[in-house]
Amino acid sequence: MSGTFQSYLQLMRLKNVLLAAVTVPLGAQFAIGDEWASEQLAEVVLQILAVVFFIGAGNTMNDIKDVAIDREAHPNRPLASGVISLDSANKFVKLLWTLSIICVVAGAYLLTTSQHSAIELIAIYVIAVTLMITYDHGPSLKNTGLKGNISISIMVGAVILYGASSVGQLWNTLVWWTAGVVFFTNLAREIIKDCADMEADKGTRQTLPMSIGLLKSRMTAYVIVMAALVCLYVPYWKGPFEFNQLIFQTPAILMLITLNKQLAIGQDHQAAGKIRVAMLLGLIGFIVPMYL
Repeated sequence: MSGTFQSYLQLMRLKNVLLAAVTVPLGAQFAIGDEWASEQLAEVVLQILAVVFFIGAGNTMNDIKDVAIDREAHPNRPLASGVISLDSANKFVKLLWTLSIICVVAGAYLLTTSQHSAIELIAIYVIAVTLMITYDHGPSLKNTGLKGNISISIMVGAVILYGASSVGQLWNTLVWWTAGVVFFTNLAREIIKDCADMEADKGTRQTLPMSIGLLKSRMTAYVIVMAALVCLYVPYWKGPFEFNQLIFQTPAILMLITLNKQLAIGQDHQAAGKIRVAMLLGLIGFIVPMYL
């Protein structure tokens, strides 16, 4: 394959890949605490690698599809600049998919040998593959606005569930509330990003702001943020955490509640960035009480 090692990492969009992969051990952490590090480390590491290769393959496929557009819009990307050839990129995609599937199968085997179900792990992986293909290829849901926003948000939230299923503990309630926080915050963020990009998207995508307008879209995003807050609150109301430990979520809660200021004056980029930070703070707010 042509191209340097660094250019292949750029093609995978390593930063995004690593951010997503970190969510896998978080899912395991929320499911069983830190016991996975000593008891099921191999299973979790295998699924971290599966996610790395999976997302890397998806990002590479996206660049292959958009190479003509990127030659004008993003000429420095590896394919657009010619650093990596299309033939090499296609071979790289096949390699990444092969490695990802091998990791999933190996992890599933380890789960069955430790008397855990591997069905959930495989099912989430298959659903994620289907969503990825339909988002960028298939019916190209990313061009359909809200459907695409929901699709990508399910994929993001599913990584938490995938992490829990890697240790055979998908049905832990904390895992689902955490996945809910990630899903709703990401969905709100995607809608707000569409508000910011409405002019640039004209002629290529039919987004929610194009259908119902900027004001209603921002209001919709804020309502969705409130749904994320509910998911953030319930584990302190119903357990497993104590209600007074909700204080650890104060930074995330305040950041989400005060989003209306940026949205009211149309600061969409700032609002989208604020949501991402709030989501990370919310995950940290779940982790801290587990060690107290």
